[in-house]
Amino acid sequence: MESTNMKIGIIGAGAMGSGIAQIAATQEHTVVITDTHRSALDKSQKGHAKILARLVEKGRLEQGQDHEILRRISYSTNLNDLAECDLIIEAVVENLAVKKEIFKNLSDLAKPDAILASNTSSLSIASIGAAVEDASRVIGIHFFNPAPLMPLVEIIPAISTAPEVTKKAKEMIDAWGKTTVLAKDTPGFIVNRLARPFYGEAVRIYEEGLADPATIDWAITELGGFRMGPFTLMDFIGHDVNYAVTETVFKAFYFDPRYRPNFTQKRLVEAGWLGRKTGRGFYNYAEETDNPQPQKDEELGQHILWRILVMLINEAADALYLNIASAEDIDLAMTKGVNYPKGLLAWANEKGIAHCVETLDRLQSEYGEDRYRCSPLLRKMARENTTFKL
Repeated sequence: MESTNMKIGIIGAGAMGSGIAQIAATQEHTVVITDTHRSALDKSQKGHAKILARLVEKGRLEQGQDHEILRRISYSTNLNDLAECDLIIEAVVENLAVKKEIFKNLSDLAKPDAILASNTSSLSIASIGAAVEDASRVIGIHFFNPAPLMPLVEIIPAISTAPEVTKKAKEMIDAWGKTTVLAKDTPGFIVNRLARPFYGEAVRIYEEGLADPATIDWAITELGGFRMGPFTLMDFIGHDVNYAVTETVFKAFYFDPRYRPNFTQKRLVEAGWLGRKTGRGFYNYAEETDNPQPQKDEELGQHILWRILVMLINEAADALYLNIASAEDIDLAMTKGVNYPKGLLAWANEKGIAHCVETLDRLQSEYGEDRYRCSPLLRKMARENTTFKL
């Protein structure tokens, strides 16, 4: 399968599917994008024309290059038009039953050597692959939104995925100029698993009355160097989406207390205060509204930052301990996938492994909750006075 002459199929003409189609066509592949709704395809086509024209205006594409890219993309409501594709990437709603039905259909119509991939952000690749007669050709290829701009792509082989399929998939996406990381087929993979405490511990601090959202966001951005604070980010993502992911991960991990959702966000969803898209979330987005200003107390800010950061570090250490990904890929995923200012394992080395263990043990002793249990790997490293090899 020559990667330069591949025909790429995309299922789903939403933001993610359209973005992946744009990347593939820009890399000179012939692309077929399918959707059951003609209106979605029309919107995708208009969006492509607009985005590519803007890239020409900005000098990122040469004059006429936008038209060449557009000519490589065809839009169809017929799944059978993917029959000659070498790689098919599904990018539809995060619903296992819907995805399995699509892959069941692909099992019959796709070429025997075609790679069948799902862009799922957290669903089981093994479950999706079980719908295909030859599950060895099914893999997870998870792009981040917006796909053309975000450099990271998680490559997730299932237990049923053939090693050569994993190798080919990684080589293809690398050739598209993306940064790929390999992840085990577990809930949330790398990024969506490791990022849970960024939201969960921030809300917990707020619920305790230690600080308000503005102060916590200030500590994370000004003192921690993160681009966006957790409350601003939750408002941006939408509480309906963010809460649903938290709930899904909690159930998927057999109700592990580390991933427990919170009532604060649940009430926002129930009230319809979903964040920016509804004009109200943790903050009020109505015009001329004065939102509370942060309490810029350096000592309090450092305490908030470290408490959230040590929970993120603990999650990263546990992912390494359980062989979810390599140390290098874990840090790469968080810096390239969600723009963390530095890798979590590198941060652990910098702060001191023993300090991480002491903090977690103090939190667990104080709260008596399993959510603060220290990763066995961190404890072993503190005992042996070692650091993460990156």
